[in-house]
Amino acid sequence: MIDVLNSSLEAIQLEDKFGAHNYHPLPVVLSKGEGVFLWDVEGKKYYDFLSAYSAVNQGHCHPRIIDALVNQARELTLTSRAFYSDKLGLAEKYFCDYFGYDRALLMNSGAEANETAIKLARKWGYKVKGIPANEAVIVAVERNFHGRTTTVISASTDPLARKDFGPFMPGFQIIPYDDIAAMEAALQNPNVCGFWFEPIQGEAGVYVPEDGYLAEAARICKENNVLLMMDEIQTGVARTGKMLASDYEDVHPDLLILGKAISGGVLPVSAVLASDEVMLTIQPGEHGSTYGGNPLACAVAMEALQVVKDENLTENAARMGEIFRDRMERLAESHDLVKLVRGKGLLNAIVINDSEESETAWNICVALKENGLLAKPTHGNIIRFAPPLVITEEQIHDCCDIIEKVIDKFRITPN
Repeated sequence: MIDVLNSSLEAIQLEDKFGAHNYHPLPVVLSKGEGVFLWDVEGKKYYDFLSAYSAVNQGHCHPRIIDALVNQARELTLTSRAFYSDKLGLAEKYFCDYFGYDRALLMNSGAEANETAIKLARKWGYKVKGIPANEAVIVAVERNFHGRTTTVISASTDPLARKDFGPFMPGFQIIPYDDIAAMEAALQNPNVCGFWFEPIQGEAGVYVPEDGYLAEAARICKENNVLLMMDEIQTGVARTGKMLASDYEDVHPDLLILGKAISGGVLPVSAVLASDEVMLTIQPGEHGSTYGGNPLACAVAMEALQVVKDENLTENAARMGEIFRDRMERLAESHDLVKLVRGKGLLNAIVINDSEESETAWNICVALKENGLLAKPTHGNIIRFAPPLVITEEQIHDCCDIIEKVIDKFRITPN
């Protein structure tokens, strides 16, 4: 018999006793979600301003996506890739038509998609570019976040991600983010097969590069016969006010890496999209996943992506993001605690005027929770704000009121 929780405290104590301590959650236990709202075990209602790290762009438990899940679950959930299914080909074509690519390779988690992109870039480097065996290099950038597998953290500059997890995989060169000169110098190495980065660094604290950086990255990659590997797992699927953040500069990556919101937060689905030249370097037995491209995931992903188009979530993210940043910038002008506001669409952050080691941002997020809004700090003094893209203008103003009210209580006076 499965036990039933009686309180939030009991849930927290159970996780603490029986789970790995690899996360540090806010002290709230959630049991229900709908649209932009979440409810805790005791029934208190909150605005969700994290969206499961931008996985729930379409809102919690979107009825169309849930219907697709339930209907497909009644028919077939998993075959493995040992056999064809009646959903995978449809989903692959849907993805290719949707994003403008020749081929799609579906996996599960975002980290798996990045691992897939690494393998594809290296395989292309050896088979097509002619890089000598085992000498391929992928250039990545500082402050990146692509997951926490051992390969991915080999390219990380976050000490917390790397400490006590070595030895690390070779074949990565790290350069500064948003530095065109460094990129040009690094990509002149004939053994470079890919340049791998996020168009906006979400986990790092919503760092937005200078205008022109994405287009220059595409130009430099093309000039040096290097694959442009764009991780849009957090920035893609309308989050930044465009379908892809790379659309702001009309950039078409050679490898497009997607995850999170392509399933609307219903189950893990990720994908890598590429040209025939790149994708067909992988042959049977060289890459795969038991659950990758399963019928359930395919049905859910197609419906989740169609919802984004049908409900004009890209346009809503752009408009609501402008309103949100305008309110936050006015807050920064009037309150000495808010140092900086940055973002695009509904991927935004405020930088708290305190050290990364302080607990001010954490305490602000706890106070936001007490006032009915859920957000989380990243890198100590940065608070990321990313509500579901279905949020209305009335709701965005209500949330800004909550944030302003809480920040006002934490106001500091300069020396």
